[in-house]
Amino acid sequence: MAAVSDSRVPIAVTGLKRRFGAVVALDGLTFHVDRGEMFGLIGPDGAGKTTALRLICGLLKPDAGTVQVLRADPFRSTGVAAAAIGYVSQRFSLYGDLSIDENIEFFARIHGISDFAARRTRLLTLTGLLPFRTRLADRLSGGMKQKLALACTLVHEPPILVLDEPTTGVDPVSRREFWKLLAEFLGQGLTILMATPYLDEAERCHRVALLSNGRLLALDEPSRLQAASEGAMVEVIATPARRALEVARATVGETRVQLFGDRLHVQLASANEYPRVERALADAGITVAGWREIPPSLEDVFIARLDLERRGDRGAGGTDGVMEHHS
Repeated sequence: MAAVSDSRVPIAVTGLKRRFGAVVALDGLTFHVDRGEMFGLIGPDGAGKTTALRLICGLLKPDAGTVQVLRADPFRSTGVAAAAIGYVSQRFSLYGDLSIDENIEFFARIHGISDFAARRTRLLTLTGLLPFRTRLADRLSGGMKQKLALACTLVHEPPILVLDEPTTGVDPVSRREFWKLLAEFLGQGLTILMATPYLDEAERCHRVALLSNGRLLALDEPSRLQAASEGAMVEVIATPARRALEVARATVGETRVQLFGDRLHVQLASANEYPRVERALADAGITVAGWREIPPSLEDVFIARLDLERRGDRGAGGTDGVMEHHS
């Protein structure tokens, strides 16, 4: 696939490869991000998400392939990348002995911004941190630290925001507040590229790229990926759930059954196959309270794609990574 150079495409990745010794982190990754889009890189630990983001930010040099940020190579044109991208890494470096105000000032001055007071106040208002602006960063909760990291990243008003698993370890309320902020910035025209292992977060993206072992499994809108899923997804309420999981997996296959609370998601060629599963559960003394055919979740789609990759021998060694699900 040819490199994308359209001015409406702020990020373009083509045939990207990167190794760390014997480990292949990325193996021919290709995708682009449209202006004003929220694009998600989805996959378990070791899928290559962080490596891809670091290459896009110009922090690493690719072994092969190309990266374009605003039609420039971010590794060679470091000034373009620094001005265009606000990057929040998994371990964003806040200064604990500085206040919220002082942290934002520090990052503004790094980017050569001297007239930052109005921007800082606007960001503090948006993030809800204004009443706490004199508080030291070390005294902030995890959610507040993430908001401060976002404010520090956006103080130089970059057109692109890159987020590496921004809500990992953050409580559910703070996660919701963080997503409200992202929606607000997206509405103001910001382009957002994020990596996440959380499938409920991925469903909020305009498009997602599903990654495994550095390779692209699928790329599309979440709803289109779900609609294109083959076969039938059956939800089963059974007790005891853990034993039901074991029996169902022994009946239809290890990767075709997942447990969500007290409910099983069973991937079948068609719903007509379900009676075989129910008989196996009954024979094992398991009580089935009910079942129904449901649309597959994005997690169901991802697991099915992994299964196809393994069975097609395109993922030697497979992956033991587990995607994370949040109710």
